[in-house]
Amino acid sequence: MESIMKRTIRKLARWLRLAGFCCLAASAVWPTVTQAAADNGHVTATSVLDAKESQQPAVTETKAAQEIAAEAKADTGAAQTAEVRSVSLTWPVVPGAVKYQVEILRSAEDNLANVIMTQNQIFTNGVDIDLSRYGKAASAFYWKVRPLDYSGNALAAYSAPQPVAAGRLNPTAPQPTAEYDAMDYAAEYPVYSWIPMPGAKHHEVQVYREVNGKDMYVKTLQGGEYDVYDWDAYTTPGRYYWRVRSVDENGTPLSGWSDKSGFSVTTPTPIAALGDSITHGGGVMSVPPSYKLYNWETYAGVPVKNLGVSGNTTQDMLDRFEHDVLPFSPRVLVIMGGVNDYRAGTLGWTVVQHLKTLKEKCEAYGIIPVFVTPTPINPSLMIHRAGIEHPTPDWLVHQQYVCDWVKRQPYSVDVASSLADERGWLRSDYTTDGLHPDYLAKKEMGEKIGRYLSATFPWLFNS
Repeated sequence: MESIMKRTIRKLARWLRLAGFCCLAASAVWPTVTQAAADNGHVTATSVLDAKESQQPAVTETKAAQEIAAEAKADTGAAQTAEVRSVSLTWPVVPGAVKYQVEILRSAEDNLANVIMTQNQIFTNGVDIDLSRYGKAASAFYWKVRPLDYSGNALAAYSAPQPVAAGRLNPTAPQPTAEYDAMDYAAEYPVYSWIPMPGAKHHEVQVYREVNGKDMYVKTLQGGEYDVYDWDAYTTPGRYYWRVRSVDENGTPLSGWSDKSGFSVTTPTPIAALGDSITHGGGVMSVPPSYKLYNWETYAGVPVKNLGVSGNTTQDMLDRFEHDVLPFSPRVLVIMGGVNDYRAGTLGWTVVQHLKTLKEKCEAYGIIPVFVTPTPINPSLMIHRAGIEHPTPDWLVHQQYVCDWVKRQPYSVDVASSLADERGWLRSDYTTDGLHPDYLAKKEMGEKIGRYLSATFPWLFNS
């Protein structure tokens, strides 16, 4: 029988081929965890995580669970102090966590005999759990969570048990998790993410724009289990909202609509960043770009408008320059691309020609281009973990050719050399899938780019 891990790996690989790749926080606390998130093509309106785990989270129950359910049925005539049919539990994102494991406890006593349920295939920092079978007993339950790495190893100990009753009880809709309102700027191409309700595999997202105090309908997207990518650029200034609900495979509603989540589009933006998924965001094969943790812009220390698009080649970046860059009138444009070119066999010389044309476009519009060296890759992890196609044997030659050109430009930042191991590959502690830099790498990149921007263009921040 095929193992859950093998099925998970195969589904993760499908996502990486297609998509390239905090919410209401409970008081869960872990020891400090440190662990060191480029892309290939994408599919419109499909979930990044839909391909990661097509089955429901694995659930195991002990004898205690059966006993509690029986006791609850025997007590149907008694008054209930709280009716807990289901609960939505959330916790802070842990760097390096690919998934999480949650245990439900009979009481606050933290021992194995007290565990009544375990869910260990949770690919976001929250879960909705159906507790209806336990009746009124569920109101006294506790829960704990721990982060797991790619191989299912614990990155930290379980959090201290917390009362289930303190969670979001009996939710009627998925819970949004995108953090755009906590960012300096929302991404030009947003990704909407949420915590699904029990068993929900399909979702529908509606987007609105606020006009004269009223919500004007913009679009509807069909998503998967955890999120959906919006492939339309948001360049018109204004306030936007989105909401999500669970549907079946035919689109029939299974839940109500979530509360509205918002993001704002503002112009002009003095600094913007053009690139692929390494600029767009996301990491560890499961965290989408809607989270701050895996966006290098988070660590720049200066506001940077995210114009990244997962799956882009340098030709793609060139093709969308006028449509995606000019509406924001940046004075400085950070440009980082080439990974999806050189790993697929595009010559470094060709990549440089595209970058030269981007430079010419910037100069024609009075924009200062700041080029960033394209990050290296780790072919072994790409193939054996993520199932990504093998890069061409001479990829490193072309990557270094592009890096050499970038470093000769008037304005440039070299991040590639600090992310590489002795072979020139992306360090294994900096990536999970071998293609996308994870938390430590994104943090290092953002801080280095931010320091350069602050030191080189002080007038931009003083004006």
